Amino acid sequence: MKNTILFFGSIFLLSFAMVEKKKIKIFLAGDSTIAIKDTKAFPETGWGMPFVQFWDSTVTVVNKAKNGRSTKTFLSEGLWKSIMDEAKEGDYVIIQFGHNDESVEKKERYSTPDTFKMNLNRFIKETREKKATPILFTPVSRRKFDKDGKAVATHEQYSALVREVAKETGVLFIDLDEKSKALYQQFGPEHSKLLFLQLQPGEHPNYPEGKNDNTHFNELGARMIAQIVLKELRNLDCGLTERIIVREVKK
Repeated sequence: MKNTILFFGSIFLLSFAMVEKKKIKIFLAGDSTIAIKDTKAFPETGWGMPFVQFWDSTVTVVNKAKNGRSTKTFLSEGLWKSIMDEAKEGDYVIIQFGHNDESVEKKERYSTPDTFKMNLNRFIKETREKKATPILFTPVSRRKFDKDGKAVATHEQYSALVREVAKETGVLFIDLDEKSKALYQQFGPEHSKLLFLQLQPGEHPNYPEGKNDNTHFNELGARMIAQIVLKELRNLDCGLTERIIVREVKK
């Protein structure tokens, strides 16, 4: 009798282990700091590009982020609809906006604070209606230091609005503004340039006149931000940890 119980117990455990994890998608909704870049823009790199390398074969990352998009234009251009048309139960939608919503001088992008919050609430509500999981991010920080070498906030108002929405809705939340700012502080005022699209004239054929960009990342910066995102997703314990790819280290 004991042997029979052990036999069927072993069969049950083996069957359980052989059950494949359901395949899911992680959608990225956002702006140029996440987006996939054209070859002509290299070495500019959105953090969504290295982000795809973290996941096992059960995960497909669908990067819908586009340069210059705000919550307003993401809706008006149908980019949000394209996510909702594809999203299914068990999927995840990462939402990071603010850079372009706060651009008052660019009327086609600008979202008033009330409209910004309304749009974020819509994204969260519609994702939940799909039985997918929304994860809300504050906008990744720009590189800016004060005269004392302290990294300073660059999205104070709109990051605060995201935090308000996160608190009001109880959505999963990552404060990427603060986390990225801490990264720049770790590198310092000078070395943090190594994370951004900072090029001298003649250094790269795509930018013959050079580039001094404190918003968009190069390959290193995008990878460092993506690693922060991965760490914070682990900390959220949102069901994605078991899908992170595990590579054997050769001894």
